[in-house]
Amino acid sequence: METRDRLISATQELLWVRGYAATSPKDIQAAAAAGQGSMYHHFRGKEDLAVAALEESAQRMRDDAESLLMGQGTAVERLESYLRRQRDSLRGCRMGRMTYDADVLASPTLLEPVTKTLDWLVETIAGVIRQGVEKDELRADIDPATLACTIAAVVQGGYVLARAHGDTSRFDAAVEGAVDLLERAAA
Repeated sequence: METRDRLISATQELLWVRGYAATSPKDIQAAAAAGQGSMYHHFRGKEDLAVAALEESAQRMRDDAESLLMGQGTAVERLESYLRRQRDSLRGCRMGRMTYDADVLASPTLLEPVTKTLDWLVETIAGVIRQGVEKDELRADIDPATLACTIAAVVQGGYVLARAHGDTSRFDAAVEGAVDLLERAAA
């Protein structure tokens, strides 16, 4: 693996586990087995490297979600696949985790890939819901944007509940509640 890739990979992991504020350039360099000169050869600084890591995490999140949401099946089946996708719920969401970091919230540069990714997710889910309404798979009185926000919030909130209790069953219960709502919304 190239030094640049090692730096990005190490930063992704550290951001997920520690957050931005608690991750120092020395931590990144140690985790990537890279020197300070290598880091600053590839990136202007910690923020520049963090943005690259967040963009990489965002792409992975979009690829994973898209494979389920744009796959085969009815709208409800695809949404249920997305909700029930295997996740490490005790670790939380790589992107959602960043919204708890004051330094990220204070930096438009760091916040942009997070906001863009979560907006993309809600819009993509809303598109699946619209397809379901158009194909009479979901009730016509459903507001796709509102339901999409609810689905995204269930996943993010499920992470919070699971982490707070150290218990994956909290995440699973949130997901099953959302699946029940979807099934009730079926036409």
